[in-house]
Order: sequence, then C-alpha cells, then structure tokens
Amino acid sequence: MSDRGILFLFSIVVILVSLAVTGWQVATGNVGSFDGLFLTLTCLLVALAFGLYLVFLIRRTLEEVKGPPPATGKAGGAAQQKSSLVGAAKNE
Repeated sequence: MSDRGILFLFSIVVILVSLAVTGWQVATGNVGSFDGLFLTLTCLLVALAFGLYLVFLIRRTLEEVKGPPPATGKAGGAAQQKSSLVGAAKNE
C-alpha cells in the first residue's frame, strides 16, 4: 500500500475517533463543564484539520489522474515562439 493510502486511512480513523469522542461528550453531558467544552472543541478542530487534508489529498489525486492540461492559448504560443527564436539564434 502506498504512503498516500496509509495517510488516507489514518486520516479517516482520526476523524472518526474525534467525532466519536465529541458524541460521547454530548451524550454524557460533559459539554457543560469547562474541560468537556475544551475537549469537544479540540476534537472538532482536529477532525476539521484532517478533513481539510483529506479534501486536499483527494483533489491532488484527481488532478494527477486527469493529467496536466494542454498548453494552448497566447501564453503557450508565445513561449513556443520564443523558444524557436532562441533555437534559431543559436544555429546562426
């Protein structure tokens, strides 16, 4: 298994555990105390951070599967034209 696969599974586990602890805090009524509220907010923040990482990981993987976009347009044409001019100057 690749390192991305392991990171993906680890992120899923961390998100599930964080949400489970948050649910446990709400179910037992510990959210009303200072420590319970701090633990709940911390777990939600960790779940959010790993969730954002998963979004980044999935988007990056989808971009790699699609491949790079073709270089068309004015910028691509100008770069090709410039490189051909440089090559022509070197040949002279």
